[in-house]
Amino acid sequence: MARRGYPDLHDHLALLEREGLLVRVKRPINKDTELHPLVRWQFRGGIAEPERKAFLFEQVTDSKGRAYSIPVVVGALAANRRIYSLGLGCPVDQIGQKWQEAMARPIPAVEVTEGPVHDVVRVGDALDEPGGGIDLLPIPISTPGFDNAPYVSCAAWITRDPDTGAQNVGCYRAQVKARRRLGMNPSIELRPGIYLHWLKYRELGRPMPAALVIGAPPVVSYTSVQKLPPDVEELSVAGGLAGTPIRVVRGRTVDVMVPAEAEIVVEGLIDTEWLEPEGPFGESHGYVNLQEFNPFMEVTAITYRRDAILPSIISQVTPSESSLIKKVAYEPLLLNHLRTNLALRSVVRVGMHEPLTNLRKLVVVQMRKPAEREIWQALYGAASFQPAIGKLVVAVDEDIDPENPDAVLWAMSYRMNPQHDVQIVKGKDPGHAPRATRGGEAKRDLSASDSALLVNAIRKQAFPPVSLPKREYMERAKVIWEELGLPALKPESPWYGYSLGEWCDEFEDEARLAVQGDAFVVGERLAQRRVKGEMPNKGAWPEGEEPRA
Repeated sequence: MARRGYPDLHDHLALLEREGLLVRVKRPINKDTELHPLVRWQFRGGIAEPERKAFLFEQVTDSKGRAYSIPVVVGALAANRRIYSLGLGCPVDQIGQKWQEAMARPIPAVEVTEGPVHDVVRVGDALDEPGGGIDLLPIPISTPGFDNAPYVSCAAWITRDPDTGAQNVGCYRAQVKARRRLGMNPSIELRPGIYLHWLKYRELGRPMPAALVIGAPPVVSYTSVQKLPPDVEELSVAGGLAGTPIRVVRGRTVDVMVPAEAEIVVEGLIDTEWLEPEGPFGESHGYVNLQEFNPFMEVTAITYRRDAILPSIISQVTPSESSLIKKVAYEPLLLNHLRTNLALRSVVRVGMHEPLTNLRKLVVVQMRKPAEREIWQALYGAASFQPAIGKLVVAVDEDIDPENPDAVLWAMSYRMNPQHDVQIVKGKDPGHAPRATRGGEAKRDLSASDSALLVNAIRKQAFPPVSLPKREYMERAKVIWEELGLPALKPESPWYGYSLGEWCDEFEDEARLAVQGDAFVVGERLAQRRVKGEMPNKGAWPEGEEPRA
C-alpha cells in the first residue's frame, strides 16, 4: 500500500478484521442456495445498520457439489457506513466533503507495466477447459428461486469511447451464460456511459471491447456506482478520492485500462449486432426484472491474482449494501448541488429514503428558515438533479429528521395544506423501476412518462411547542433509566419538547410553577381571567404577552 498510496481489497479486508467488522465463515456454504440468503438476514432481520458486517466465505461450494478455491466476500464495501468510511479512508462525517473534493480535483490514472491482476492469465483454449472459463469463478446466485443464473453483482464494466478514447466505469450486472459468454444489462434508463459507447460501436459495425473488473480497490468500486457526468472519467475521480493516481495496466486481449490491483478481470468483446434474452434477476428497486433482450460479451481472457477474492454485493429489496453504497455519496452530492450550484443556503441536509424505495424515489430536503421561493427552488432543483431521482420530493424544517419517515409524515400531516403546498411536475423519466415484457415489447408497468410530486411541508406560521417533556427532564429520566439497568436507549427525534414559536412568558412561568408543585398558584391566576358570554375553545392568549422562542 505504501507504494501505491491506497488500499486494495486485501488491505481493506485486513482493516475490517482488525476493526471487528469481518465475519469469517469457515464451513462449506453453497453459493447457489445459501450464501446470499445468509447475509440477507442482516438487512431484513431487524439488525441495526451499525451492527452489520462483512462476511468472508472461505469454503464455497455449488449445488453440483463442486468446491471453489477462490473465497467470496459479501458486505465488504458498504454493509454499514463505518465499513464504507474505512474503504474511503476518512471518518464517516467527512464522506461528503471527500466526495466534493474528489469531484473538484480529480487525479488521472497512471499506467504501469505490471500488477497483481496479471498473476494468472487464461486465454485461448484454456478458457474452454472445465473450470477454466467463467466456471472458474464462484459467482453466487443473488435471489435464489427467481434469478435464472449466477450473476456478477459487484463488478465494474470498463469501456472506451471509440472517438475520444475516454473510459467509462460503471457497475452493472453480468449473467453467467457459458464458459466464454456473459450477459449484461446496461440499465439504459440511467443513461450510462457504457450504453453511449455501445451505440457508437454499433454505428461503426464493430464489437465493443470491454473489461469486467471483479474486486477493484474500494475507491474504484465506490466511484463505479455513482452516475457521474458523461465527460468525467470515473478512474480520475477515484484518484481524487485516494489522493493519488490509480495504477492501471492494459488488458491482455482488449485495449482497455484496468486497475492493476484488481482481484479478477474478465476481458471480452460485446456484440453490437445481436441481443439475446437476459434475466430474470432481482433488482435494486425491489422487484424482479423480467427477461429482456440485452447485449452479451464473448470472453477473450480471464486474469486474476494468485490470492484472488471474489466480492459480491447484497442488492435487491432495500436497505441493502447496494443502496447504502450509493446513499452515502448521493446525499452530499445532491446537497452540494442545491447549496452551491443553485445557491440555496437555506438547505441544511438532503435525505434519500432507503428502505424499500431504493433512494431515488423519496427525497427529503431539510431547510432552515427558507423564503417561499427558496422552498420551491429546492424542490424543483432536487427533482431535476438526475432523471431517475425524485418522484416524491418533500421540503421540511430543520427540526424534522429526513432519516425518520415518521417525522416526515408528521410534518406533512400538520405543516402542509395540499391545495396550496403541492405541485406536480410532468414529463419525468420513470428511471430505475420495474419493467414488464408482456406482449413481446418491453413496457414499463407505470407509463413511458412519469411525474414528480413536490410537497412543501415547511411551517408557514408559529406552532405551539412539541408535546414532549423538556430536554432537561428527559435527560434526568435517562440517567435513572440507566441506573435501573434497563435496555440501552436509542433516542429518536423528537425525544424532547421544544418551542415552535407560539409560546409566551406567562405560559413558561405557569409550567415552571407546575413542576415546582404550585398548581394551585396557577389556578388562582386563571380564576382572575374569567370571561362571560363566550363559547368553549376560544383562544386565551394572555393580554400583552409576545410570542417567545
